[in-house]
Amino acid sequence: MAKTGKEKNTKNKAKHARLVAQKKNKKRDEVHSRKERLRNIIKKSKENSSNSK
Repeated sequence: MAKTGKEKNTKNKAKHARLVAQKKNKKRDEVHSRKERLRNIIKKSKENSSNSK
């Protein structure tokens, strides 16, 4: 028999899922931006080393 009445914990579960998704997205963006920054640094250092030769 299904329970009748108010649904249990749906608001908390939705809120938690949203917050966890935000956390994952933030982490992914940080990793991506760090990789991009490192690529730019490597690119500039290669350009400088080739120019100085």
